[in-house]
Amino acid sequence: MAFDGTWKVDRNENYEKFMEALGVGMMKRKLGAHDNLMITIQQNGDKFNVKEVSNFRNIEIEFTLGVNFDYSLADGTELSGAWTLEGNKLVAAFTRKDNGKVLKATREIVGDELVQTYIYEGVESKRFFKRA
Repeated sequence: MAFDGTWKVDRNENYEKFMEALGVGMMKRKLGAHDNLMITIQQNGDKFNVKEVSNFRNIEIEFTLGVNFDYSLADGTELSGAWTLEGNKLVAAFTRKDNGKVLKATREIVGDELVQTYIYEGVESKRFFKRA
Protein backbone atom coordinates (compact mmCIF):
# COMPACT_ATOMS: atom_id res chain seq x y z
CA MET A 1 0.00 0.00 0.00
CA ALA A 2 1.08 3.60 -0.57
CA PHE A 3 1.57 4.38 3.13
CA ASP A 4 3.75 1.34 3.80
CA GLY A 5 7.33 2.08 4.73
CA THR A 6 9.45 4.08 7.12
CA TRP A 7 9.11 7.86 7.08
CA LYS A 8 11.38 10.42 8.79
CA VAL A 9 10.18 13.92 9.60
CA ASP A 10 11.77 16.47 7.26
CA ARG A 11 10.10 19.75 8.21
CA ASN A 12 7.12 21.31 10.00
CA GLU A 13 4.68 24.12 9.29
CA ASN A 14 3.06 25.90 12.24
CA TYR A 15 3.76 22.94 14.55
CA GLU A 16 4.69 25.00 17.61
CA LYS A 17 1.45 27.04 17.34
CA PHE A 18 -0.50 23.79 17.05
CA MET A 19 1.17 22.41 20.20
CA GLU A 20 0.47 25.70 21.98
CA ALA A 21 -3.24 25.40 21.09
CA LEU A 22 -3.18 21.89 22.59
CA GLY A 23 -1.84 23.39 25.82
CA VAL A 24 1.71 22.03 25.55
CA GLY A 25 4.16 24.09 27.61
CA MET A 26 6.91 26.15 25.97
CA MET A 27 9.81 23.81 26.80
CA LYS A 28 7.98 20.75 25.46
CA ARG A 29 6.96 22.73 22.34
CA LYS A 30 10.58 23.64 21.63
CA LEU A 31 11.70 20.04 22.10
CA GLY A 32 8.71 18.63 20.21
CA ALA A 33 9.52 20.69 17.14
CA HIS A 34 12.84 18.81 16.93
CA ASP A 35 11.72 15.31 17.92
CA ASN A 36 13.30 13.53 14.88
CA LEU A 37 10.10 11.48 14.56
CA MET A 38 10.28 8.37 12.44
CA ILE A 39 7.06 6.53 11.55
CA THR A 40 6.89 3.00 10.17
CA ILE A 41 3.51 2.11 8.66
CA GLN A 42 2.37 -1.36 7.65
CA GLN A 43 -1.09 -1.82 6.15
CA ASN A 44 -2.84 -5.15 5.72
CA GLY A 45 -6.31 -4.51 4.31
CA ASP A 46 -8.20 -2.39 6.88
CA LYS A 47 -5.63 -3.02 9.61
CA PHE A 48 -2.67 -0.73 10.28
CA ASN A 49 0.41 -1.12 12.44
CA VAL A 50 2.22 2.15 13.13
CA LYS A 51 5.49 2.45 15.01
CA GLU A 52 6.51 5.92 16.16
CA VAL A 53 10.12 6.44 17.25
CA SER A 54 11.32 9.85 18.43
CA ASN A 55 13.72 11.49 20.86
CA PHE A 56 10.99 11.26 23.51
CA ARG A 57 9.20 7.96 23.12
CA ASN A 58 8.79 4.79 21.15
CA ILE A 59 5.27 3.43 20.72
CA GLU A 60 3.44 0.95 18.56
CA ILE A 61 -0.20 1.44 17.59
CA GLU A 62 -2.48 -1.04 15.91
CA PHE A 63 -5.84 0.05 14.57
CA THR A 64 -8.54 -0.97 12.16
CA LEU A 65 -10.12 1.61 9.86
CA GLY A 66 -13.39 2.91 11.27
CA VAL A 67 -12.86 1.39 14.73
CA ASN A 68 -12.34 3.70 17.74
CA PHE A 69 -9.17 3.29 19.80
CA ASP A 70 -7.37 5.17 22.56
CA TYR A 71 -4.15 7.07 21.91
CA SER A 72 -1.89 9.31 23.99
CA LEU A 73 0.07 12.23 22.55
CA ALA A 74 3.74 12.60 23.52
CA ASP A 75 2.78 15.15 26.21
CA GLY A 76 0.36 12.64 27.82
CA THR A 77 -2.88 14.08 26.40
CA GLU A 78 -5.32 11.18 26.05
CA LEU A 79 -7.53 10.88 22.97
CA SER A 80 -10.09 8.50 21.55
CA GLY A 81 -11.06 8.26 17.89
CA ALA A 82 -10.70 6.43 14.61
CA TRP A 83 -8.94 6.63 11.27
CA THR A 84 -10.89 6.17 8.03
CA LEU A 85 -9.76 6.04 4.42
CA GLU A 86 -11.21 8.71 2.12
CA GLY A 87 -9.85 8.11 -1.36
CA ASN A 88 -6.08 8.01 -0.94
CA LYS A 89 -6.12 9.94 2.35
CA LEU A 90 -6.24 8.67 5.92
CA VAL A 91 -8.60 10.90 7.90
CA ALA A 92 -9.09 10.90 11.68
CA ALA A 93 -11.08 12.67 14.34
CA PHE A 94 -9.86 12.21 17.91
CA THR A 95 -11.70 13.55 20.95
CA ARG A 96 -9.67 14.68 23.93
CA LYS A 97 -10.67 12.82 27.07
CA ASP A 98 -9.96 15.80 29.33
CA ASN A 99 -12.03 18.50 27.61
CA GLY A 100 -14.06 16.87 24.80
CA LYS A 101 -12.45 19.00 22.07
CA VAL A 102 -11.70 17.40 18.70
CA LEU A 103 -8.32 17.02 17.03
CA LYS A 104 -8.56 16.31 13.30
CA ALA A 105 -5.72 14.66 11.43
CA THR A 106 -4.97 13.48 7.90
CA ARG A 107 -2.16 11.52 6.33
CA GLU A 108 -1.63 11.53 2.60
CA ILE A 109 1.12 10.89 0.10
CA VAL A 110 1.95 14.03 -1.88
CA GLY A 111 4.66 13.45 -4.46
CA ASP A 112 7.37 11.57 -2.58
CA GLU A 113 6.33 12.81 0.87
CA LEU A 114 3.97 11.71 3.60
CA VAL A 115 2.10 14.83 4.73
CA GLN A 116 0.45 14.78 8.13
CA THR A 117 -2.00 17.61 8.78
CA TYR A 118 -3.46 18.44 12.19
CA ILE A 119 -6.26 20.86 13.03
CA TYR A 120 -7.14 21.77 16.61
CA GLU A 121 -9.14 24.78 17.77
CA GLY A 122 -8.75 26.43 14.35
CA VAL A 123 -4.95 26.02 14.27
CA GLU A 124 -3.63 23.99 11.33
CA SER A 125 -0.19 22.41 11.26
CA LYS A 126 1.62 20.15 8.80
CA ARG A 127 4.52 17.76 9.21
CA PHE A 128 6.32 16.54 6.10
CA PHE A 129 8.06 13.16 6.04
CA LYS A 130 10.51 11.64 3.56
CA ARG A 131 11.03 7.92 3.05
CA ALA A 132 13.87 6.71 5.24
